[in-house]
Amino acid sequence: MMPDIPRIETENLILRAPEQGDVEATIEFLMDPVRSAGFGHEPDRSSAWRWFAMNIGHWALRGYGYFIVEDKSSGRPCGLVGIWAPEGWPEPELGYVVYEGFEGRGIAYEAAIAARAWGYTNLGLTSVGSHIVPGNTRSIALAERMGATYERTYTNPHMGEDMIYRHPSPVDLGLVPAEAKAAS
Repeated sequence: MMPDIPRIETENLILRAPEQGDVEATIEFLMDPVRSAGFGHEPDRSSAWRWFAMNIGHWALRGYGYFIVEDKSSGRPCGLVGIWAPEGWPEPELGYVVYEGFEGRGIAYEAAIAARAWGYTNLGLTSVGSHIVPGNTRSIALAERMGATYERTYTNPHMGEDMIYRHPSPVDLGLVPAEAKAAS
């Protein structure tokens, strides 16, 4: 059964369910070997389309997945952000990407902060990491800006070597009271 995918609004963005109108922008991103290198490059249109459909399936199976990030000012899809835990991942991951032409505007930060808060408050997650391929300095900088710290390196079954950056807990972020942590 397909869950209701929430719609989250921030000052400049809408995080929402993937729609047919998002396919082209997502395929373009996934097929770009440079832009998608740290996310998961898909070598052809068919594979990229399958990834798009797989994300919708992830929502159905897990109750969470990647939101489409929509730029409020233009109404255009400008990236992906969400909580992701396909088979083989050691834990739910907070992932984020911004499509070409939307860099340098704080979109990834604003979207990732909102998705992390949603994961903590709506999914009951007590911890989340961002899994980052070595050398992805922009993703590392964003994780650190969000308060995440390097925890360890592991072998991701799809991406190879990945570094886990651990985000502050929901208690540390003030999203749940400290008493809730003590009671669990």
